[in-house]
Amino acid sequence: MPNWLLFVVPSCIWGSTWLVIKYQYGVVAPEVSVTYRFGLAALILFAWCVASRESLRFDRHLHGSFALLGMLQFALNYVFVYLAEQYLTSGLVAVVFVLMVFWNLLGAHLLFGQILAPRLIVGACCGLIGVALVFWPELAEVRGDMAQVNGLVFAVLGTLGASAGNLWSQRLYAQGIRVLPCTAWSMLYGSTAVALYSAARGIPFNWDGSTAYLSSLAYLAVFGSVIAFAGYLTLLKRIGAGRAGYTSAVIPVLAMIISTFFEDYVWTTPAIAGMVLVLVGNVLVLWKRA
Repeated sequence: MPNWLLFVVPSCIWGSTWLVIKYQYGVVAPEVSVTYRFGLAALILFAWCVASRESLRFDRHLHGSFALLGMLQFALNYVFVYLAEQYLTSGLVAVVFVLMVFWNLLGAHLLFGQILAPRLIVGACCGLIGVALVFWPELAEVRGDMAQVNGLVFAVLGTLGASAGNLWSQRLYAQGIRVLPCTAWSMLYGSTAVALYSAARGIPFNWDGSTAYLSSLAYLAVFGSVIAFAGYLTLLKRIGAGRAGYTSAVIPVLAMIISTFFEDYVWTTPAIAGMVLVLVGNVLVLWKRA
């Protein structure tokens, strides 16, 4: 596949998955849906690795690293995303996840000694102010109902889990670990961790046989968890993290457009200004690396 297609496919898929998650609510608890999604995605990736003769054998130390990555990236991250979307529109949650770019910068500075240039600091400030403006109409109307605040807190916690997972995966890939076997094991450990948590909390493992639930689960597992990750990571390997990272500027825009049509999200002047600042912040952060 050409590079432009490897850019477009993950961007479009991840731009739409925020809305598709909404169809997972109802009979099945959010935590259990996360278990089903990444358990199925892990099985698909294992089958892919076997068919392409990728080695799946690793020592105990690496399995411990895979387990940690799975708990950060595919357990904590997505459980908080599913919980956040119970209170917020899918587009708003996608906008909050722009913060992950800036958590990555801060983490890289603290853990790997990456220098925080003034341009990066300005970009981070633009992103933070932009997210605040996008959410300002909702937060300004908060009275006794704290649902919007709860959703925002869950979304921010999700970005922290995702960022920590990205930083940990950076250490793994620096050791020459192949992407697909690493992702397969990490998804398996992540789904197992959420399953154990659900069992300990007494959350029932219900099943929803409706067309809406099954089709959304299949889309999230196959497209959102396997194809999108495979395409994005292939692009990253070809052109580097800088230019591939521009997907983080495209995804929230697509998610907000979809939310406008399917969830009747109403744009306000602060929200439009905030979205512009979010995009400017992303460009400032990623421009030099590209």
